[in-house]
Amino acid sequence: MKAIPTNTYTYKVLQWLRSGKPITTWQAIDEFGCTRLADVIYRLRNEYGLPIKDEKIPVINRHGRTVKIARYELIIE
Repeated sequence: MKAIPTNTYTYKVLQWLRSGKPITTWQAIDEFGCTRLADVIYRLRNEYGLPIKDEKIPVINRHGRTVKIARYELIIE
């Protein structure tokens, strides 16, 4: 795997996932200020070949409606 620069969202998200914790867009915004988590996950999967699974989870939005968001998790073998 090629090296990921340490001052990037990609690196920060990867470290989060390597710690065994799943991540959602809201967590990425809150923890790192990263508003493009789907792009980061795309690069981790396609450029770096990492096995990351996604799952749709229900959450309640600010209007009281249930919506589904993606939660990403690194598959650790």
